[in-house]
Amino acid sequence: MGTHAARSPEICGHPHVTSNGHGITVNGVAMHSGLPPGQPDGAGSRTGPHADFSTQPVDDSRTGPRADSSTQPVDDSRTDLHAESSARSVDGRRFRTVLGHFATGIVAITAIDPDSGEPCGLAANSFTSVSLDPPLVAFCVAHTSTSWPRLRAARTQTVNVLAEHQQSVCAALASKGGDKFAGLEWTKSPGGNPMISDALAWIDCSIEAEHPAGDHVIVVARVHDLGVHGDGGPLVFFRGGYGRFHT
Repeated sequence: MGTHAARSPEICGHPHVTSNGHGITVNGVAMHSGLPPGQPDGAGSRTGPHADFSTQPVDDSRTGPRADSSTQPVDDSRTDLHAESSARSVDGRRFRTVLGHFATGIVAITAIDPDSGEPCGLAANSFTSVSLDPPLVAFCVAHTSTSWPRLRAARTQTVNVLAEHQQSVCAALASKGGDKFAGLEWTKSPGGNPMISDALAWIDCSIEAEHPAGDHVIVVARVHDLGVHGDGGPLVFFRGGYGRFHT
């Protein structure tokens, strides 16, 4: 596969998977076995690095006015569908396996703990842009994360888009306990948070809203500043392994 400006895989229909003895290639994207999935302190879908997020109440002042659901008519067909779906319940392992076929990038979400003044962070593969006007992004954090409360308490957070050679950065921020930033090189972003050296891009943002969703919380953040920090390929997560684009 040739390298395109957007550096995104050309997937049409079902991805084509082959083996070359050193890993797997998906539609021309070389995927090499990396860290085992399910690290205890990442964030995202159940297919990627998991966060250790201790339950925190949602700050209503951040989420804004809530809609009055009593004014909305109830769709009986949706209620019946939900009841039918609950009755047959989706197996968790199968859910992770199937969703693992959706390739994602990896980001490191960082901040300065306002209590200790020390850097804090976690790794996530559930990151996406949401809106252009106003500029919004979103990511998901598990309710079991112990890093998220520290990040959440900061005035701003910084999203670092990890490069293909930064698997060790992902491992450090997905670990539980200890000094996650030991050995990591970083400078301060305009917002004052850790901007990891050699990351592809950085995004300074602040929490706009939080929406509880099952065993995770969906965090919507408003972008204040952003920039490109490097020009390499991205760190990719696919089917339980980490890899890179094959050019």
